[in-house]
Amino acid sequence: MGGIGEEVKLLGVWDSPFVNRVQIVLNLKGICYEYVEEDLHNKGALLLGSNPVHKKVPVLIHNGNAIPESQVIVQYIDEAWSGTGPTVLPADPLQRATARFWAAFVDDKVGSPWFTILFARKTEEKMEAAVRAVSAMETLEGAFRDCSLGKPFFGGDGIGFVDVVLGSYLGWFVVIEKMISVKLMDAARTPNLAAWAKRFRMEDAVKGVLPEDVDKVLEFLQTFLD
Repeated sequence: MGGIGEEVKLLGVWDSPFVNRVQIVLNLKGICYEYVEEDLHNKGALLLGSNPVHKKVPVLIHNGNAIPESQVIVQYIDEAWSGTGPTVLPADPLQRATARFWAAFVDDKVGSPWFTILFARKTEEKMEAAVRAVSAMETLEGAFRDCSLGKPFFGGDGIGFVDVVLGSYLGWFVVIEKMISVKLMDAARTPNLAAWAKRFRMEDAVKGVLPEDVDKVLEFLQTFLD
């Protein structure tokens, strides 16, 4: 639990994978928190004051202290509530470093093309980005085999750091397929990841978090493109 008298507040946007991953970890830990939906077209004083450097969501506010950047927040939650719920990062230093490496890989090699597919004006730019993302997924297929060691998740028997970071994009993969008719995660190319994705979505901590309404997401996205 968040603890009696503790302030735990998350500033976010409903369809952001970076916000969603924080929500999943808070759920996984069983931490009670207040969620504040931000208007990115008219950013509020709380967001601007809490993250004056990047002025972006997510921001976690814990007892008056603001923590920005999703991967930083996830690691903070795991450490600040180390005695609550399952751990997200492994205790072993080498395994922890490996998880951080692959999480960084995901946001670099999957997240960057994701952004280009969403906001590039030219179709060829979107398609080139999709090729990069598919290549990254094929690399992650091998990483899953190495990290999971035959268990259900990158983190082993339960959801870990890489699971949360990669899993937060799953709702958007469906949106991208509708946008440009490309499957970033395909069972024929990456069978282990495809099976992992189904397991991840079924976890209680994940249910109700990832965006499911593709048309609603596309309509929201359009407000940033007009």
